[in-house]
Amino acid sequence: MSRTSAYFLAAGLLWAALPATPVFAQQPGYGAPISLDLAKRAAAGAVAEAKRLKLAVAVAVVDTHGTPVYLEVLDDTMTASPNFAFQKARTAATLRRPSKALEEGIAGGRNALLSLPDLLMLEGGEPVLLNGKLVGAIGVSGGTSGQDGQIARAGVEAGK
Repeated sequence: MSRTSAYFLAAGLLWAALPATPVFAQQPGYGAPISLDLAKRAAAGAVAEAKRLKLAVAVAVVDTHGTPVYLEVLDDTMTASPNFAFQKARTAATLRRPSKALEEGIAGGRNALLSLPDLLMLEGGEPVLLNGKLVGAIGVSGGTSGQDGQIARAGVEAGK
């Protein structure tokens, strides 16, 4: 079995075992990959919220496969933040739910989630939907996890 197949099998089994709460509700279907224009609009909304909060953050936007589309890094942002922002965005895109869902799952006792590879299980990654379909995701890093989530959600709203 290839590494990719094993990953998706493990992810599917773990998600099937999660409780049916709003956080783990039905995921949206896939739409066309996010456009550069929409990625920039979402990032601009996130940057505006970060500046309002006086935070130096990195904002990353990915397509439905977690492939980078756009990155914006504010002055004096922590060196690790761009990588973390992409990981949060990739987590939200590939699992079609906010990265906070994994954080909450672990906090709720689902430690098996820690075995999922290449994901960042912290708040700050949000799916981007267009006409109810997943087109990509936005990830933010540089503040607290709660602040990153707030900024990412502002980016999602700006992209609508």
